Amino acid sequence: MNDHHFPHAQQMSISEALHKAYAHWAAGQAPQAEALCMRVLQVLPAQADAWHLLGLIAHAYGKLDLAVDFMRKACQAPDASAQYCSNLAEMCRQKGALAEAELAARRAVKADPHYIAAWNNLGIVLQESGQFQEALACLQRVAAVQPDNPEVHNNLGNTYKRLGELDAALASYQRALALHPEYAQAYSNVAFLLNDLRRVDDAVAAAQRAIEIDPQLAEAYFNLAQIEMSRSQHAKARQWINALLAFAPHHAGALTARAQLLTAEGLEQEAVDSARQAISLQPDGANAHLVLGRALQALGQWEQALAAFDQAAALPGTVAEEAMLLKATALQEAGDKEGAQRAFDETLQRFPGSLRVIASRADSRTFVEGDEDIKAMQAALAQPGKLAPDERMSLHFALGKALLDTGHASSAFDHLHQGNALKRATFDYDPKRSRAWFEQIAQVFTGALMEQFKSNEPATQRPVFIVGMPRSGTTLVEQILASHPAVHGAGELFALHQAVSAAGAFPQSVLSWQAADLERIGRDYLARTQDLAPQAQRLVDKMPSNFAYAGLIPLILPGARIIHCRRDPIDTCLSCYTKLFSGDQPFSYQLDELADFHLAYQELMASLRQVLPADRFLEVDYEEVVADLETQARRMIAFIDLEWDQACLQFHQTQRVVRTASLSQVRKPIYRSSAGRWCRYAEHLGPLVAALGGEAAEADE
Repeated sequence: MNDHHFPHAQQMSISEALHKAYAHWAAGQAPQAEALCMRVLQVLPAQADAWHLLGLIAHAYGKLDLAVDFMRKACQAPDASAQYCSNLAEMCRQKGALAEAELAARRAVKADPHYIAAWNNLGIVLQESGQFQEALACLQRVAAVQPDNPEVHNNLGNTYKRLGELDAALASYQRALALHPEYAQAYSNVAFLLNDLRRVDDAVAAAQRAIEIDPQLAEAYFNLAQIEMSRSQHAKARQWINALLAFAPHHAGALTARAQLLTAEGLEQEAVDSARQAISLQPDGANAHLVLGRALQALGQWEQALAAFDQAAALPGTVAEEAMLLKATALQEAGDKEGAQRAFDETLQRFPGSLRVIASRADSRTFVEGDEDIKAMQAALAQPGKLAPDERMSLHFALGKALLDTGHASSAFDHLHQGNALKRATFDYDPKRSRAWFEQIAQVFTGALMEQFKSNEPATQRPVFIVGMPRSGTTLVEQILASHPAVHGAGELFALHQAVSAAGAFPQSVLSWQAADLERIGRDYLARTQDLAPQAQRLVDKMPSNFAYAGLIPLILPGARIIHCRRDPIDTCLSCYTKLFSGDQPFSYQLDELADFHLAYQELMASLRQVLPADRFLEVDYEEVVADLETQARRMIAFIDLEWDQACLQFHQTQRVVRTASLSQVRKPIYRSSAGRWCRYAEHLGPLVAALGGEAAEADE
């Protein structure tokens, strides 16, 4: 093949120019290399070697989109080299374009089956696309040829982790670090694995070691943020996300993590904005679409949320199963039982035998003897080495529920005790601090303080707060009220906590606040909730933990009503103990701590009961509601100063979103079987029965 020359006075041939350009690049002289490539392309616009080098230069300078564009042009020829196709695959992977990355990588190994770097890149792409067995085969092929290559052992570790083979994953990471002790990426990856193994302190240390080695290793910051979020250390997670964004402001993963954190903190609109920013940078990033869906779901924008979950499930990546499960749960929350069941079934069709699906749908169904899901969960738990702690935890809770349904109480509580112990090991909780906080609140909110700031000014009656222990009937009461056409049930809002926290430390700051401060907090709360069903006369805020703010509410919102839900203490705690909550309920996972929390809560409410204005505070007993629905419903509607409406008696038919652990119960008419339920299980609830003073009835199993 004849070589081309530059025209006229230029004597250098094209091949000489390219050779010189690559030499400049190897010597770190990027401008000279780029100039020569551009001169070559003026003569031969399709010259693959020049486009390839321009792609490498653009990539090195962080211009990923431009690099991918150049590398595509390098691979336009049907006989493009395996190296160029492999490099295109890796750049597309980094961009999040996994489908194109897979095509390029497969083209590379077809062009040269002996090009080991192409097999490595294909393995990584397949791993990130969720094709784990194929990825493992590719990477094992690389390891057989390059047994002392630390990168391939690191990549194998990632694949083994995705396959749930955690021991093999740890061994692979350790092999990578033995071969390369300063391998920052391996430290970062092992940190994420150690977090899954609940070795949290070791995980943090490994991620910090990665950052010491490479202060700009984005994934290490991202992993640290995820680790801190997993143990509800939101402030620490925010520090790592901000540190990453400080040097990589357009890092899609960091923006996605920030959206995830903002959703957890109840700042859903900010979360939506952050997730959409991530998607604008990486349109094919499945995780960003999933996190966007979560934030939209929290905002009540259901159609958009379902669309985001569908998009996340359709894109290549590893979140498809989670996205499909979130869609099923969202349909369930919206009252679409049939749609939710179809979504669960579709997820199982795509992921046959998925334990996540089986565990996730446990609360939506009543199990019978011989149920196939029970057999599948028992078989999985019989091989604990193949399950991550989170998987074991969710299966223990689901199997506990299933065995209670089928009348096997002893076996059920064996699983519930194990599930609760696993959950309790994931966070720090000090019962003494909780009790001391409650005692401090009681000391602050005295009759004298309430009288000092008592307001006679006209005030909005729109807010209605439903407070109490979780599982005490708060969701049932909200559903009854929200069935009234003038009432909007907003669910569990963070708005009050955010408004109070913005004003200062609670409750110690209360004693220094003036009337203007209290008014400002009230206005802040109203501003945070004003866009929620603005036409509704009453807005129900059903955050149970707002009982801690019950003394403050009349001072900041004099027209607001508070409904305190009460239920038999042991029934309440039993119901808490059998649930794996999606939010933070750290007191709920150890029987003695649960009993102590309930006692401290009772003492606080006894104190507040003495000082709260009688016309703004109503106590409702769950047992009385289920025994005489109409009397109690009329009482509550009168309390919030509305005319009676018969729809409140048909609450189970009300079409609205319910986002709590009680969603399946409030879709049914009133039933009395849960009153006094604890008596059947008293022998399994020793610390609760002893602390809360119950007398066990004879078991009727």
